[in-house]
Amino acid sequence: MKKLYYSIREVAEKTGIQQHVLRFWEKEFPMLRPKRGKSGNRFYRERDVKIVLAIKDLRQNDKYTIQGAIERLKEDPSLWETISIDKVKEPELDPQPAPENDADLVAEMRTKLLELKALVSGVDVKP
Repeated sequence: MKKLYYSIREVAEKTGIQQHVLRFWEKEFPMLRPKRGKSGNRFYRERDVKIVLAIKDLRQNDKYTIQGAIERLKEDPSLWETISIDKVKEPELDPQPAPENDADLVAEMRTKLLELKALVSGVDVKP
């Protein structure tokens, strides 16, 4: 299921464009205007992600200047309309190996809880 909105962090991870560059592009490209929440957080729609990918392609692959990319996108909106964000890389997760069984999980959790208790109370707690 596709998401309706993406955070700036998610867009940066999906597209490979750093967050500060995305914020800069918002100022330069009139067609790139993500919605903002009450707290000012950006919410990128699928349309916005497609525009980011089109800008990235024009800037990095076709070597357009910012002004040239703006003009090209205004002339031919199909440049970003036909892009599929499904093919964009998903952020890589760093999965940790699962414990072998429930007993291992419980023992691991107990150890971590005792360590936290020791940190909070300043008392040396032995498992």
